[in-house]
Amino acid sequence: MVGGSIGRMTETTAFDWRSFLLRWSGKWADSLPDGETRGEDDEAARQARWLGFPPASEERIAAMEERLGQQMPPSYREFLKVSDGWRHAGGFVWLLAGTEDAHWHNNESGLADMFEEYLDEDAGPEERREADIWRRGLQLDVESDITHVLLDPEDVDEDGEWAVYTWASWRAAPPERHANFLEFMRDMFREFHSLLARRMDGEAVFANDTTRKLDALVEEARLEALRGGWERAVKALDEAKEYGRPRAAGLGDQIRRLLGETHMVYFDGLVTDPLYAPELLPPLVAEHAVHSYRDDSTVTFHLRGADDDLVSLAHATLDQVRNGTYRYRAAGPFGEAVERARELARWGDSDGAWRTLRNAVHLWEPLGPDHLAPLGWVADPVLGPLLTPERGRELLSTPRGGHAGEAPSPTAGLDPADLAWLAEPDPGNNRTSYRFVLVEGVEPEELPGRLADQDGTVLNEPMTSWEARHRSLRDQTEFSSYEDRALMAVGRAGTGWSFAFDGAPAPFHRQRFVSPAEAASTGTRAVVVWSGLRTRHAEPFFHLSVARDGAEQYAFTYADGGIHKSGEIPRALDPSRFFGDMEDGAEAERSLLEAVTGEFGACLPRHAIVNGRLHTFTARSWTRPPKDGETYTVIRIHQGTARPADGERAGDDGPGSR
Repeated sequence: MVGGSIGRMTETTAFDWRSFLLRWSGKWADSLPDGETRGEDDEAARQARWLGFPPASEERIAAMEERLGQQMPPSYREFLKVSDGWRHAGGFVWLLAGTEDAHWHNNESGLADMFEEYLDEDAGPEERREADIWRRGLQLDVESDITHVLLDPEDVDEDGEWAVYTWASWRAAPPERHANFLEFMRDMFREFHSLLARRMDGEAVFANDTTRKLDALVEEARLEALRGGWERAVKALDEAKEYGRPRAAGLGDQIRRLLGETHMVYFDGLVTDPLYAPELLPPLVAEHAVHSYRDDSTVTFHLRGADDDLVSLAHATLDQVRNGTYRYRAAGPFGEAVERARELARWGDSDGAWRTLRNAVHLWEPLGPDHLAPLGWVADPVLGPLLTPERGRELLSTPRGGHAGEAPSPTAGLDPADLAWLAEPDPGNNRTSYRFVLVEGVEPEELPGRLADQDGTVLNEPMTSWEARHRSLRDQTEFSSYEDRALMAVGRAGTGWSFAFDGAPAPFHRQRFVSPAEAASTGTRAVVVWSGLRTRHAEPFFHLSVARDGAEQYAFTYADGGIHKSGEIPRALDPSRFFGDMEDGAEAERSLLEAVTGEFGACLPRHAIVNGRLHTFTARSWTRPPKDGETYTVIRIHQGTARPADGERAGDDGPGSR
């Protein structure tokens, strides 16, 4: 274990209230600056080292319960027996009610009306019950900074404890729930420490036995995290964070980010340190880029206190992330592994890239004592998609930075070694048609030379499928109803094969379709598959063609309920085995893809295609040119304005009638 939890207990009725309240009072008294002017009550409390009041007798508590018509929950009742009220419960409640002042709120603040106005028309009973707390709750705040504290007699656990709800309009957050009165007071004790830690920022550090114990716990958690014990470490860091201890939030955020958590992860206190900024700025600004819509004011807010050079670095990194040009680099052997991993990932081998990174993590060295793990890579457009929560846990469980420990078991790979996954529904069920080319014995960067119209066609930088399609449409100035120039993502398709994949093809036209297999197979072998067995608005179809040395060997197309084939088709791929009554297109598709996998031994990388970034290029049209007399439509865009559609006839010199 990293260390014992500070101030945590589950028993409420057996809790030693007197010791806890005396300790709180003493720490409060010791925290007051010398010479500060205080009110008479606070000065008396400081000298007495007691924030409370005389204990309430059983008779006094019983009279209170009779007045209110309810027996008080156990933890609040036990508290009253030690102190009949409390001063300075946290930083914003200056006086907490005892037996005399506790009363039913009865919407005296009008908050029930306000919260009910905000409810949607379809709000459920639970939401309406939460809004109604302002009518039924027992008010405990007597003097406060517009902060409400209510015990809820309808939110009761098996021990008879009532939940406590706190709310302040200036916090711009929904009411906060505390399991019971004891947990509320513990939270206020932590808030007291947290606010003092912030108030003393830049001055003499506020310290007492609690803060010293927590700071030691933070240091122990840091070492435990580097040994791979991240679960124990994060619990200790979260506890210290609640008390506002320096370092706790910045260290804990590093763990959370690798677990895939991004909400409220700001690497507080570390991201503005030039020592750690190269690793922590990229994931911070990358998350900002996802949600910012070009409003960069929040970046500056989270970098408050940073010097001008660091702020400039943040904005430069943000531009790189938005443009997809940010590239993570690291020093030493781990940095060399990063480069090898990127090379694998950019051609679709996500599992191989992850294994390369994982196997080198033990060689990684931190930039400083508060650096727990490599983090900048999650903002790299090629490496970032490798992260999953399972892989994050694997990395965090690996001893690193010169620390010894037991290595974790490897996580399972993300890519099946086949093509059949294409028959599975994707999120949103949008992948109903797709096409791909497999080429044997060539590298992915050679595919444009085989499949593109123009010599010298180069691959685009790695992009997601959405980014690639959006950019392609943005740059396109002419659209033809006859031409079908496919935007293809490329990579390696297992051992000995490369692929070009289009996940959103144009509609299939059997009479005009021209397979790219022949052109792609010069000096080798090529396979083309185009599947639309699950299309929603057209007849199902499936095409397979295989060519070698520039000539088609065999092909078949299932379309319009019939099979059209040529050449000598291997028995394993005979379409009559797959197309009968076609009651289940998905099953036929799966069986066909399994057969193609078995025949050629190729596969497609699911994670890279669905979630990653791959190089792309625009292939030549998959449809033949129009014949004489065939009409089609062309739309040309000039300076951002679309001209009226021109009807063109094959053989005409220019625009003509349709």
